[in-house]
Amino acid sequence: MMRPRFNFMWFWAAIAIIILGYSLFSDGERGPVDGDWNMATELVERGYVERIRVLDRDQASVYLTREGIEALSSDDRFKGMPQTGAQMQFNTGGDVKNFEDKISAAESTAAENGITAAPVAIKYERTTKSWVDYIFDLLPWIFIIGVWLLFMRSMTRGAGGGAGGGIMNVGKARAQVFDKEKRQRVTFKDVAGLEEAKVEIMEIVDFLKKSDKYKALGAKIPKGALLVGPPGTGKTLLAKAVAGEADVPFLSISGSDFVEMFVGVGASRVRDLFEQAKQKAPCIVFIDEIDAIGRARGKNAGFSGNDERENTLNQLLTEMDGFQTNAGVIVLAATNRVDILDKALMRAGRFDRQIEVGLPDVKEREEIFGVHLRNLKLADDLDRGFLAKQTPGFAGADIANVCNEAALIAARHDKSCISQEDFLNAIDRIVGGLERRNMPMSPTERRSTAIHEAGHATVMWRLQHCDPVLKVTIIPRGRSLGATWYLPEERVNMNVEHFMHKMAGLLGGRLSEQMIMNVVSTGAVNDLERTSKIAYSMVAYYGMSPEVGQISYYDSTGQRDTFTKPFSESTAQTIDREVRRLIDEASELAKGIIERERGNIERLADMLIEKETIFAEDMEQVLGKSSQLISREQLESAVVKESTDDDAAERRADALPSQE
Repeated sequence: MMRPRFNFMWFWAAIAIIILGYSLFSDGERGPVDGDWNMATELVERGYVERIRVLDRDQASVYLTREGIEALSSDDRFKGMPQTGAQMQFNTGGDVKNFEDKISAAESTAAENGITAAPVAIKYERTTKSWVDYIFDLLPWIFIIGVWLLFMRSMTRGAGGGAGGGIMNVGKARAQVFDKEKRQRVTFKDVAGLEEAKVEIMEIVDFLKKSDKYKALGAKIPKGALLVGPPGTGKTLLAKAVAGEADVPFLSISGSDFVEMFVGVGASRVRDLFEQAKQKAPCIVFIDEIDAIGRARGKNAGFSGNDERENTLNQLLTEMDGFQTNAGVIVLAATNRVDILDKALMRAGRFDRQIEVGLPDVKEREEIFGVHLRNLKLADDLDRGFLAKQTPGFAGADIANVCNEAALIAARHDKSCISQEDFLNAIDRIVGGLERRNMPMSPTERRSTAIHEAGHATVMWRLQHCDPVLKVTIIPRGRSLGATWYLPEERVNMNVEHFMHKMAGLLGGRLSEQMIMNVVSTGAVNDLERTSKIAYSMVAYYGMSPEVGQISYYDSTGQRDTFTKPFSESTAQTIDREVRRLIDEASELAKGIIERERGNIERLADMLIEKETIFAEDMEQVLGKSSQLISREQLESAVVKESTDDDAAERRADALPSQE
């Protein structure tokens, strides 16, 4: 059992509780009433005083008799008077002789008035404090000093402290330094795939290793390289591998570390970062998520001329522009939002080259699986190539998640090793979400879902340019009631026929419900959304409409004003007509197939209701050979049993199956 780690805050919390409890309990009993000489002599004259206790010759505490307490209970001056202990206190002035004379005179007056009472006993005492009393007196000061020290310590280590510690080091850069002496270095062996990026970035390694060769020819070593790509593709890992291969120090810092509320701190940290780098030269400086400080100036209202981020960017531009001598220092930066970076940052002489780190292809995914499967206990018949084909559109981080999820699934089922089925279940889980076998569905809804999925599968089976269908399921998963899985072909170039077949396949589910069951349900909303996006892209982006012409309204820079359209209202109406025409043509194509295959669609639906999941070989028995010419290897590899979520599929670049 792990013991809890000691936290210094516990000590201060205990002190605070002790002080609070002491104050609460000490104030729980009411104190004596404050009085003066007149009240004291009056009480003595009336015979109500039993004794007086004088502390340190000046603080007198008056103890009343029981008759006196009862008689004075209705007196407003003694309201709240305690029933036990001293009932009143007053200051004697320190003159003991005068004090005794006044008490004696009051006693004489009482005797003259016929009041018989015992003489007032006067007792003098001096204060004697124990060490506990002194501790309680010092506790508030100890607490205040402790809080102050804790605050200064947090300022030293916190956001305002900088790397060197202390409030005066607020302008220091907090870069993580990975020295070349460290044993655990990242090299290109740890980075699977990214072959083109490795070739391009190997030049930087060669610059650092053999800089004299380039200087002898008069060549200047590049100042920096920008790694651009989607999240999770390995940009940070690739930068660390460059430092590991070059055997030089590696300074890593995030762009957000430069952003601070104090004026001038960001620019100061940039200067300090490059000072550290020059001391360790040759070395590599890596700025992750550089868009935090490299955003284009003047593009939004919150980025004014006095903005701290702009000052930081100006300092970074100055450091990279040659005003400072940065011999042997190469700056690598990573971002997935290159479109919003400032143009001055992108020009030659600063970031001389831009390296694209994109999503891996099927071969690179197989290599990435090899890296993440090293430490897993696998079944002997696991096919890495098959797993790579089942994960189109997955980045390296997604593949790592698949491997971990497969291990969790295998452990959940008490298996001794991780099988191929576990990986397929993990892919289903990540893309589609959890199974919902207990979702309440009426027989009519279940039949409608089966017809819908069978319609998708049949239309896609008959069209040559649709992706090969692997399986169909009506098991609810996530937000989907069913799914049609297909294996996307990773095409680089697509024509009109490809798009038309894809739209017909998406519309096949809704049209099958409408033509066979005379039902129009909400399950096809995602199909309609994707179909509309494809048709709009064909017309407005790819110039595939004769009416609109060879014009593209696509903005690759992302800097167009979103409140204005780049075309007129008449052009917008033309685009709408062409989009509707393309969708109608795809709909007619799908209707023709559904009309001819009506009986086969119903047989596939019956099979789905019986088995819940059918595979490509089952569809081949009903529909015959597919026009897509699915290979036998693909048919045999379709061994999964769950559905998928089309929303998740769309997030993976339209790479995984459709769902309703």
